[in-house]
Amino acid sequence: MRIVVPEALTASHVKWDGEAGRAWSAGLPALAERYLEEWELRPDGEPGHGVVSLVLPVIRADGTQAALKLQPVNDENATEAVGLRAWDGDGAVRLLAADPATGTLLLERLHAERSLSALPDDLAALEILTALLARLTGRPAPSGLRRLADIAQGMLDDVDQALTALPREPDRRLLRHCAGALAEVVAEPGDRLLHWDLHYDNVLAADREPWLAIDPKPLAGDPGFDLLPALHNRWDDLVATGDVGRAVLRRFDLMTAGLGLDPGRAARWTLGRVLQNALWDVKAGADHLAETHVALATALRPRL
Repeated sequence: MRIVVPEALTASHVKWDGEAGRAWSAGLPALAERYLEEWELRPDGEPGHGVVSLVLPVIRADGTQAALKLQPVNDENATEAVGLRAWDGDGAVRLLAADPATGTLLLERLHAERSLSALPDDLAALEILTALLARLTGRPAPSGLRRLADIAQGMLDDVDQALTALPREPDRRLLRHCAGALAEVVAEPGDRLLHWDLHYDNVLAADREPWLAIDPKPLAGDPGFDLLPALHNRWDDLVATGDVGRAVLRRFDLMTAGLGLDPGRAARWTLGRVLQNALWDVKAGADHLAETHVALATALRPRL
């Protein structure tokens, strides 16, 4: 079977990495062939992809189904295998093999066509996601992961420069508000194993369990830093309620209760995550805060 790289995946890599991304994408077929041979795999269907990775359904030598994940190594995914090994299938996709040098992973096969986003009731989906997150963050982080302490301090160090790029005072005021909330908890960053990107599309249906988490960006820190992806994904469901602020708090309260978190501390870490996203936007050239950042930060004020 000839491996064909989806055009959308190549476009994504070119968007973020220019010609280096195009070159990496062009080398994907050869990289896939290498691991098909080394790990004694045979293709078993059409490849899928996300923003970064190419995923090939495969059959192992023993006849079991698996998924070959190919991705360029970066800061976010360099320790993906470390996190997956620590979870060992408890709430997350099981790791079968890995090559840290290239970021290539062999994973148990899940049902890629069915994620929690497909559940019509967003709160029912959130209850499932929260139960998984409680399991994932219930164990201490192994050594070798990035630390929230370092990431949070780096964000605070970048605030002054970001403020100069925001011409509107309300945006600057909100950025300072998020930074101030983060500064209150940065000295106690936590030591749990965080997923960092657990939203509805990163929870897939499985055979071993009804649902399992995928695509972690492992981090050592406080579970409160892991709430935001589930708060701002399926945003249209929040807007449809007619009261976004109340809907955000309903999700937030469900998650903090399910995880056993102190709401005030979790709100401060969540505002830290809003700050992180805002800083990324400013670095990419934005001169104002996104509507979702403003709505989330405003909604969480009662929990501080």
